[in-house]
Amino acid sequence: MVTVLSAGHVNWDVTLRVDRLPASDGEASIRSQCQSGGGSAANVAAALAGLEVDTGLIGSVGDDDNGLLARRELEGAGVDLDGLRVLEGAETAVKYLLVDDGGEVAVLGNDGVNEAVGPEDVDPERVRSVEHLHLTSQRPDTAAVLAHYAQETGVTVSFDPGRRLASRDYSDALAASDVVFANDREVATLLADEYAGSDFSDRVVVIKHGSDGARVHTPAGSYAHPGFDVDPVDTAGAGDAFAAGFIATTLAGGDVERALEYANACGALTASREGARSAPTAEEVGQYLRARY
Repeated sequence: MVTVLSAGHVNWDVTLRVDRLPASDGEASIRSQCQSGGGSAANVAAALAGLEVDTGLIGSVGDDDNGLLARRELEGAGVDLDGLRVLEGAETAVKYLLVDDGGEVAVLGNDGVNEAVGPEDVDPERVRSVEHLHLTSQRPDTAAVLAHYAQETGVTVSFDPGRRLASRDYSDALAASDVVFANDREVATLLADEYAGSDFSDRVVVIKHGSDGARVHTPAGSYAHPGFDVDPVDTAGAGDAFAAGFIATTLAGGDVERALEYANACGALTASREGARSAPTAEEVGQYLRARY
């Protein structure tokens, strides 16, 4: 039985490791190339499955070779794909990730059909049957409907809107979210740099600082974790692994401080490996944390 539904983009990623991210009118040398599944919703779903959480996915791909590869990889990870739309004659979204020697990432790509799921395509009973719904970047009207179905039956909701937050109206989905994830840039859009007295002071807001850890604000107080010192190889997908770790821990009954530590460990391990789909297993995270203390 599915415990968590992850909803949003499902992509195919082409990762190019370069000596540096090219400036305008500049050039960089490609050191290596690899391909794998991507998209925040798919990344979180695969990461949760690796953390032994029964996870399903709501999203869309084309019936092309990239869509087939993406589906096979997710099935191999143990993700339930009953909510994944496969569109005939359509192209799966492809993202080209440029990763420099310091692990920093720049992204190029086309959206393909990764936003083909509309409000009319959502199965209410599928949403109502789970314990938790995790939303990522997608059509605002679809995110709102998903959050509404979850909220009306007490299913908890988390939302990581990503880099498109500033240009899209996610107000309805955000209003229904119990947990909101954002990085340093995105939190300025959400909170105007002020948590107390904001529209989000009655819920959990998790602010990701990358290699500098993260902090979490709750109605009961605020907590911070400095993160873990690793040599970054590829930061793509680290934020998705972080979200998966936080969700998995809280669903298992862990408090927010424990969840923050576990999430940082998931993000750090992912950043120390190549590819957006490199989140650690529950056993690997446990070994890593035990070795730290």
